[in-house]
Amino acid sequence: MTGFPSRIAFAEALEMVRKVGAAHATGAEQVPTRRADGRVLAQDVTAPVALPGFDNSRMDGFALRHADLAGSGTTRLRIVADQFAGHARTQELANGECVRITTGAPLPPGADTVVIKEDVSVDGDLLSVSQLPAHGADIRRAGEDVALGAQVLQAGMTMTPARIGLVASLGLAGLSVARRPTVAVFTTGDELVEPGMPLQPGQIYNGNRDMLMALLRQQGLEPTAWPSLPDDPQRIQSMLLDAASAFDLVITSGGVSAGEKDHLPALLSEHGRIHFWKVLMKPGMPVLLGQLQQALVLALPGNPVSSLATFVSLGIPLLDTMQRRQDPAAPLHAALACEWNKQHPRHEFLRGRLQSDGDARLWVQPNPADASHQLRGAADSDVLLVLPEGPRQYQRGDVVQVIRY
Repeated sequence: MTGFPSRIAFAEALEMVRKVGAAHATGAEQVPTRRADGRVLAQDVTAPVALPGFDNSRMDGFALRHADLAGSGTTRLRIVADQFAGHARTQELANGECVRITTGAPLPPGADTVVIKEDVSVDGDLLSVSQLPAHGADIRRAGEDVALGAQVLQAGMTMTPARIGLVASLGLAGLSVARRPTVAVFTTGDELVEPGMPLQPGQIYNGNRDMLMALLRQQGLEPTAWPSLPDDPQRIQSMLLDAASAFDLVITSGGVSAGEKDHLPALLSEHGRIHFWKVLMKPGMPVLLGQLQQALVLALPGNPVSSLATFVSLGIPLLDTMQRRQDPAAPLHAALACEWNKQHPRHEFLRGRLQSDGDARLWVQPNPADASHQLRGAADSDVLLVLPEGPRQYQRGDVVQVIRY
């Protein structure tokens, strides 16, 4: 097996992941706005209407002509109508007239100011204004939030609840979004047994598949779990080829190192393409990115923390670029809560837990369980600490990047 990068730096692997993901970007599809949460926009969104669409009241009170107010002392005006939201008055205010108005109701013709209820007194149909409002007070002007024709969202943005509310407020019932990648998940190994079944000597329960399925659902995807694969190259080849013909991405766990039962690298080298194999990272060095038929293949190591770290650090960027996401979560940083001696040269992902002090500073406590098989340490943690290449003695208070999972 030759002709592909191997034992590459993590930064090079991440750059290649993004390049390959962009080259295999999914197409666009139309979805209802109300169902677009978490989706990535495939087209810019421009405003077909202004927000607000008309001048309206910011408060409950009375709409009036500012010129009718006395410069000092109390002004009396006649209340001629009620103006509620959802209806528009067409008759213009005459001198000395005002209209009772509720929040969001259109400003009646001729009115240019709203005085709030707390600053007036009412006697029958007479309004007494004792607190002089400024000209134009408590009015929301048409288009002050969004102008007609303005670009409000860009392709590549992730639809958050606030963005969905904005789009719906503009009257757009549907959006063009990136199609979510279809993902098949495999785990490999003769030793794997499904949870709930009895264990025989030498067997272990298959925790990686459920973990990867949960990580993918956390990304808004609906992955498909395939049966665990035995350490049989013919069966692995047959099932992977079936999956590759129907899915955008095939994720495997296990069988990707250099042992006698690690068949995936040879299979992909013979029947597909390998973009890279082995990354100078800890844990997770044997990770492989390849292609089989139409599908990309992300082959993760079988040790559970290696699967977790490689998916979080490389799998999520791959999924983001396949959807052309332009606003992934911003890097998060925290101060180390203790000293840490990094003795090896590889790019490392430690498990850790975030905490905040009274000065609103984020701290991260590394978990001493740093072996790749120790999943309990990952379960007790909530972030991966990113320690770049090279040995280093870290001091308490040193700032490091952290990745939530």
